[in-house]
Amino acid sequence: MKSNTDAFILSSARVPFAKSQTLYSDVGRKELMVASLNALIKKANLQGKVLDDVALGMVMNSSTDWNLARECVLDTELHPETPAYNVQRACGTSLETIWHTALKIGAGQINLAIAGGLDTNSDLPIEVSQQMKSFLLDMNKARTFGEKLSAMKHLSFKALIPTPPAVVEKRTLMSMGEHTELMVKEWGISREDQDQLAYLSHKNGAAAYERGFYDDLVTEFKGVKRDQTLRGDTTVEKLAKLKPAFDKTSGQGTLTAGNSSPLTDGSACVLMGNADTASKLGLKPLAKVVDVQVAAVDFVHGAGLLMAPTKAVSKMLERNRLTFQDFDFFEIHEAFAGQVLCNMKAWESAEYCRDVLGRSAPLGSIDRSKLNTVGSSLALGHPFGATGARIAGTLAKLLSESGKKRGLISICTAGGMGISAILESV
Repeated sequence: MKSNTDAFILSSARVPFAKSQTLYSDVGRKELMVASLNALIKKANLQGKVLDDVALGMVMNSSTDWNLARECVLDTELHPETPAYNVQRACGTSLETIWHTALKIGAGQINLAIAGGLDTNSDLPIEVSQQMKSFLLDMNKARTFGEKLSAMKHLSFKALIPTPPAVVEKRTLMSMGEHTELMVKEWGISREDQDQLAYLSHKNGAAAYERGFYDDLVTEFKGVKRDQTLRGDTTVEKLAKLKPAFDKTSGQGTLTAGNSSPLTDGSACVLMGNADTASKLGLKPLAKVVDVQVAAVDFVHGAGLLMAPTKAVSKMLERNRLTFQDFDFFEIHEAFAGQVLCNMKAWESAEYCRDVLGRSAPLGSIDRSKLNTVGSSLALGHPFGATGARIAGTLAKLLSESGKKRGLISICTAGGMGISAILESV
């Protein structure tokens, strides 16, 4: 088995992201993913080719799509002998697929693969109650009319009500927004700073679209070619008028619909390979995947739910002997403006870096002019399983077209986890 083979991002594609239950309200999860896959296949001229693997993921998946990745591949223009498998790590899902793929390429086990993911809160997996499950199983086992009648006697009206998925932490029964409200209070993050970060995300995203940056990254789908959550005309004044979305009663709530990422539908994917395969396909590598790191925090016992990226980034930088000054781009997923600001303030804190990260000195400040320079999740949207691939594809292009050297990715996830990555230009 070979080792130390560089893994490159060769291309990427995604559909425009849209607020859930709007533009894609009648689009199934498989159709949504296939649109991005076929766009990537067309860009790289992969029609009819057998790829070594395809890794795809989704957070809000259904048991009926237990083999979603393979089913998606069979609906694309790839050769049907291309294998595929499912992955899930909450909001870090598609960065996880990129990690898997990079490791396989690095070990010399595969040469060419696709990594990506999707999510839709329009095509939701609606479940039935436990009582309804028991009833259906009893009915399936029943052989006589009497047995079926007996099963029906134990079915109440309440059991007929379906159960939609809830985006809350099972351990705390709190949403991410509620947890982030606790974080911004702990770290003293102001409403004004959160709104300013959200404004810049929209401003940078709109400017990037205007200069054509996204022309070859975002494929037209359902008659649109631009993220539907992007508001280029928003202002800090408009954002300041929005009411708190999570802490509505204390008078201290600062998270709003404007400085929190919206529930979003969308998909994204990247093509990955080694240098020899890229050359044979006539593709220029955009960026090299250097390293990836995951971490977790004990949020059940008081740690901030979305603070794990601070640990992942710290470990990764230490291993690679890098500092923030060694990076030209910072792509930090904006689940909430407050989460980004809490993480950055923690890296600046000598006490936090000593007690939590085990560092003798703080990591320091991030140059804001290098942060999310073409917009991020607050403006573009956040389909949970697609965000990692969206960010990686974006950063790979930024590095390739700018001639800059290095970029850092940081993503917070449900369950108190974080995942980070380093990409370098080629």
